[in-house]
Amino acid sequence: MAMTIAATDISVAGGEPAQLRRSISWTGAFWVASGVPPLVLFSIGGIAGTTGTPAFAIWAASMLMGFLQSFVYAEIAGLFPNKSGGASIYGAAAWVRYAKPVAPLSVWCNWFAWTPVLSLGCSIAAAYILNAIAPIPGADAASVASWLTANGAGLGNIPDAEKTAAAVTALTPTIRTWTLFSGSLGPVSFSLNSAFFVGALLMLGTFAVQHRGILSTARVQKFVGLLVIIPLLIVGVAPLLQHGVNWSNFSPFVPLAAAYAPEPGAWNISGWTLVLGGMFIAAWSTYGFETSICYTSEFKDPKTDTFKAIFYSGLLCIAIFVIVPFTFQSELGLTGMLATPIVDGSGVAAALAHMVGGGPIIENALVMLMILALMLCLMTAMAGSSRTLYQGSVDGWLPKYLSHVNHNGAPTNAMWTDLCVNLVLLAIACADATSFFFILAVSNCGYIIFNFLNLNSGWIHRIDSGHIDRPFKAPTFIIVIGVFFAFVNAVFMGAGAKVWNPMALWAGLITAALIIPVFFFRHYVQDKGKFPAKMLEDLQVGDAAVMPRKAGVLPYVTLAAGVATVLIANWVFKL
Repeated sequence: MAMTIAATDISVAGGEPAQLRRSISWTGAFWVASGVPPLVLFSIGGIAGTTGTPAFAIWAASMLMGFLQSFVYAEIAGLFPNKSGGASIYGAAAWVRYAKPVAPLSVWCNWFAWTPVLSLGCSIAAAYILNAIAPIPGADAASVASWLTANGAGLGNIPDAEKTAAAVTALTPTIRTWTLFSGSLGPVSFSLNSAFFVGALLMLGTFAVQHRGILSTARVQKFVGLLVIIPLLIVGVAPLLQHGVNWSNFSPFVPLAAAYAPEPGAWNISGWTLVLGGMFIAAWSTYGFETSICYTSEFKDPKTDTFKAIFYSGLLCIAIFVIVPFTFQSELGLTGMLATPIVDGSGVAAALAHMVGGGPIIENALVMLMILALMLCLMTAMAGSSRTLYQGSVDGWLPKYLSHVNHNGAPTNAMWTDLCVNLVLLAIACADATSFFFILAVSNCGYIIFNFLNLNSGWIHRIDSGHIDRPFKAPTFIIVIGVFFAFVNAVFMGAGAKVWNPMALWAGLITAALIIPVFFFRHYVQDKGKFPAKMLEDLQVGDAAVMPRKAGVLPYVTLAAGVATVLIANWVFKL
């Protein structure tokens, strides 16, 4: 049965047909995915803080892995020109033949890996906005000295550092400490503070842009992307041309003895654990350009646009993820990278200004650049993650209500779900840095699970669907490398998640498992054990009962080996 190139049709409220529209070329997807490179700013300080001088090499190695993996995703995407939702949807189609729950697991893990970009990005952007309108004075500020002159004697005989801290507290604007409600939830805290409400407004603004459909989103992304990517490249290159490379900041090439402490360690079990923790969290950013193939059913010519979108997005990411971390480390050194404002992201703009030798005007311009960069990330995340939910619903894996699209061709029910979930995550992310990185680590557990399943789906599709025409066919050695990288990623998760939070791995696995009862309800209760005809048509079969399973027991052996790899890595590598 030949695949059609028509857009995906579904039903919406009132019985009127709606669809995701074929309205963009690969350049549109490229610009929508241009929100991925600024993700380097989310964790550039965190990775340096946990790994030390090898940080720049971790970014480069992770980016190289992500680029090679993308060729597997480009091949499997070409098999499904009618599907939206990205690589997880295409990979899930391979696994559904062997274990029905594994298909929605892949889709779900990809979604809860991507969707926190909204909350994490909004929390950092909100911090920049609050710093601009209500800055907290530094310990060496003139206002602090004046306050101490007027009130210092009344503080009694206490150390000068405590007096300075009291002055900073007294001069901190109320809006920076105000909280409507706060508390704790297991290993994390949450707070409905001023940053939460500013972040919520930014999230709603992103929703408004996305509501107008993918073509409108791509146009906005192109404009914002140019404003962000070009300066980011300039900032990455200009300091090297001005000052050269400070090679002393790259030695000794050993991991830290302990996270967030500048003392060098050694290449022992503890050191390797920190490095694997860096590779684990870097993957959340460097692999992310695979979102450029979320829009296959919205491409005008999916046969050519799919490969071009992911290939050129990958080249852009290589430039950013290799150059920017290298320049940061060359300019700031390990001590500068360990500074709290770099680790939590709030001081990155000031660091960029220092790197290019700019004053207050340049710093303010770079603050605006950071906010735009974060908004770019938000739009990329909502566009991709909402389409993952949408296609998962259309294929019978996720709740039915997610398959609704509006008259602009935007999957609004999925977008509302993204919004509501991220308002909860935003309250956690705005509480403190520990909670921020907990969300990041848990979401990345989902991302690693998705990548493991998807990289292995490449060879499963080759075996089961080898007869289907492939607009792009990756060299066989790339498929083999993809399998190897799948298990390397499993090591990253098993060994590295604990670096960010002792409970991150287990919380990530529990979060991943939450989709199983949801899928069982959709498939066995609502759909009576049958998949939608459209999903079977895309698989090139007429009946789920006769789907070819030529790979035998190999997929099951792969799953078991993946679980074993995670558990062994978690046991072997310790801090």
